[in-house]
Amino acid sequence: MALALGLLLVLTLIVYVDRDAYVDHAAGDGVSFLDALYYATVTMTTTGYGDITPVADHARLINTLIVTPIRIAFLVLLVGTTVEVLANEGRRALADSRWRKTMRNHTVVIGFGTTGQSAVQTLMRGGLTADRIVVIDADSLAVAAANRAGVAGFEGDATARELLHRAELPKAREVIITVGRDDTAILATLTVRQLNRGAHVVVAVRDSDNVPLIRQSGADAVVTSSDTVGRLMGLSSISPDLGRVIEDLLTTGEGLEVVQRQVEPDEIARMPDELPGEKVLAVVRHRTMRRYYEPGVDALMAGDQVVVVRQAVKQRTPRVE
Repeated sequence: MALALGLLLVLTLIVYVDRDAYVDHAAGDGVSFLDALYYATVTMTTTGYGDITPVADHARLINTLIVTPIRIAFLVLLVGTTVEVLANEGRRALADSRWRKTMRNHTVVIGFGTTGQSAVQTLMRGGLTADRIVVIDADSLAVAAANRAGVAGFEGDATARELLHRAELPKAREVIITVGRDDTAILATLTVRQLNRGAHVVVAVRDSDNVPLIRQSGADAVVTSSDTVGRLMGLSSISPDLGRVIEDLLTTGEGLEVVQRQVEPDEIARMPDELPGEKVLAVVRHRTMRRYYEPGVDALMAGDQVVVVRQAVKQRTPRVE
């Protein structure tokens, strides 16, 4: 638009400055600035009504050597811009089609506020790559922040089925819902569960009274943010050391961390308390979790998973040169 308007202005000034060399056959009252603008417009667009024409020899020479190249440049600009837009849309559609075909067993995070961003950071620290995470948020700034983090983002209503289909939610393995409002979280959970019955759905709510509704809506795990924060604050006040330990467990990359992992081949047939460098809190066998003190927790078997406390593996931060 800037280039087109610039060309139009140049052509208008050329005609207006040399207006005595032009004749208005329709009105016969000379060429005003408006007439010059009109002539430039119909000339650049190759309309050419013929009511205003150059009559002096030098004006016709200027039209041949200057005005005609400007007209051609405008047409090239118009056609080139149109082709570029169509090509970009075609490339975008092709890239979107390829992305949709390869997106399987990914994680969809609905809501990219403070809680959603923390969840994504935890997922990436846990080994999940950014290209396996999709973010949905109604705020364009939140989507832009997700894109800067290397995560695919979709802007729109998280309860809209069309948007969830675009994010390939029916093929997702995990769904994390952190929308900030409990009523929206319930509706989003219902919609997600209708589209994907096999995904593991984790929902954050503010009010603990809404936990039963969230679970009835299809959530596999519900986290009450206000209760969790309040409990941590209470523990930190009553027992500062206990509060620091719990905060340490929730912080990845330093101190202690809680992880769930697969049993290694050399750990098969060992007792849970025999694992070096780790303290086993629970054993998951056949999708059933048993705490370390519960009956049935015996020697580890192939296919078991263990929930352990161990020294955190420090995350290596890339050096900026």
